[in-house]
Amino acid sequence: MPQNNFSQPRTVTASERGGLDIRNLVLLAILLAAGFILNMTVGKALSALTMGTLSPEFIIAAFCLEILIVRPKPAQALVIGLIAGAVIQISASVKGPDLIAEPIAALVMALIVAAGMKGKAKAIVPVLGTFVTTTLSGLIYAIIVIYALRTVNATLLIMLPVVLGTGVANAIIVGALYLPIKKALKLAD
Repeated sequence: MPQNNFSQPRTVTASERGGLDIRNLVLLAILLAAGFILNMTVGKALSALTMGTLSPEFIIAAFCLEILIVRPKPAQALVIGLIAGAVIQISASVKGPDLIAEPIAALVMALIVAAGMKGKAKAIVPVLGTFVTTTLSGLIYAIIVIYALRTVNATLLIMLPVVLGTGVANAIIVGALYLPIKKALKLAD
């Protein structure tokens, strides 16, 4: 009679990371779907309550978590960002800028994770990386919108508190979720 190995816990080692196989693409789909639903509910409510000064972008938080978990190669991070940007288009008030901002931001997050998770700073990489990634995405988005709409540069100063607030919100979200997800998936650093 063959032995049943289902009772053995699965541990993912670092050598199993770094690829977008079907399992990691499914994880990305789940995280992006959750991010989209949270954007449409909690995100809209928080934005309304704070008169637009705090607008968490759960889809960016979702791809930051994916990158922390999967540790993709740079080209794969660009794909993750492009997919996230495409999902954001469904609810975006201005169509297009996210298709540029998210791939660049995802690439930066992947580079931060690749460099930071090897050293002593790995404890702060999820929070710091997500803040930098979200802020960069927001700034790229703002600059594209300002340029496309031909508005005055003062618009960036108006958008900056929202961008920074979103960066902080996403950093808190990812910081709170990364360790429990890492434990649930039995990931090693």
